[in-house]
Amino acid sequence: MWRDSSKKELAAQALRITAKDLTEMGCVDGIVPEPAGGAQLDHEAAAALLDASLQKHLAELKKQPLKELVASRYNKFRNMAQFFTVES
Repeated sequence: MWRDSSKKELAAQALRITAKDLTEMGCVDGIVPEPAGGAQLDHEAAAALLDASLQKHLAELKKQPLKELVASRYNKFRNMAQFFTVES
């Protein structure tokens, strides 16, 4: 973005692409934790954590009436079109 790797923290701040940022902005519904040491060290544990999270969230979504679910998802994506400014 700035063609300078020394500005990587500024780029990450400007793009707001961390899991925390995306959650705060409502772009994601939650963060799946990684196993100790990271997903790259234990694929089985990472897959199990992902499966548990997906099962939990899908069960919650299935409880909602279809019209309510469609409306809430529509509103979620409409609200993503927000703009933020970052001071440099």
